Amino acid sequence: MAFKFNRPSKEPMSEINVTPFVDVMLVLLIIFMVTAPLLTVGVQVDLPESSADSLPEETEPLTLTINSKGEIFIQESKVEYEKIIAKVLAVSKNRTDTRIYVRGDKTINYGRVLEIMGLLSGSGFTKVALISEPYKER
Repeated sequence: MAFKFNRPSKEPMSEINVTPFVDVMLVLLIIFMVTAPLLTVGVQVDLPESSADSLPEETEPLTLTINSKGEIFIQESKVEYEKIIAKVLAVSKNRTDTRIYVRGDKTINYGRVLEIMGLLSGSGFTKVALISEPYKER
């Protein structure tokens, strides 16, 4: 006994095939997972390691970087020492509660990093923090 469905042969099928959609989504997921680490561009510095926990991030922080040559960068643009506060105020839109991360190469003088942090704190910025690499056991 053969079963016959009660569907006329000229009526369109109402089921949606989701297999191609899932395939495309998986390919996009893999592409984004591979390219996401490459999107974190910036000034190349060799950060010191620390066992301290990372800070939670609510908004995009402002990053001030001091490379091994002693050059200072706000985000990716180079800035002179005398113009640091003016540039930081301009980028943060005069908001002194902006979170500022200071990244200092481990080969430069620690006093230089503290000097810049003191300059920022003395200008009214209250959320100034150091960035380090996570501690790796050897």
